[in-house]
Amino acid sequence: MSSSNYRAVVRLAGFDLQGNIKVGYALPRVRGVGFPYSNAVLRALAIDPNIPLGSLSEEEVNKIESALRSPADYGIPGWILNRQNDPYSGSSLHVIGPDLLMLIRKDVETMIRMKNWKGVRHSLGLKVRGQRTRATGRLGQAVGVKRKALAQATAAAKPQEAK
Repeated sequence: MSSSNYRAVVRLAGFDLQGNIKVGYALPRVRGVGFPYSNAVLRALAIDPNIPLGSLSEEEVNKIESALRSPADYGIPGWILNRQNDPYSGSSLHVIGPDLLMLIRKDVETMIRMKNWKGVRHSLGLKVRGQRTRATGRLGQAVGVKRKALAQATAAAKPQEAK
């Protein structure tokens, strides 16, 4: 690691990552990349996960980005991918960055269009995965009787009725 080769900020897969963080901890900061997937990529490329990201050469950074986007070319197993048997393309792929957000949004819109149970829950803005809704997940103002405000309103209304 030479100081002339060191970069404080490294652009990787559309994200600006700090160069002083170890590669094994910097990669999971990319959306769609977790610790197991980052370890698999680094092991496939034979890169030490304990070296700082800023000390990698531009060629190594490009290899990492290429492996993140097309893991099958580097021998990364299919069970670690986040999009196995994609319903649109039929193949297994690993999606990262803004593409992941777009696919999730597309999946939710498909469920809403199909009007299945999860789609209906999404469209109503309710919990989707069977969580409780009686006590949690409430949005907006508090639900229930506001006794103090109700007592003041009734007290203010009584003198007007007497007149």
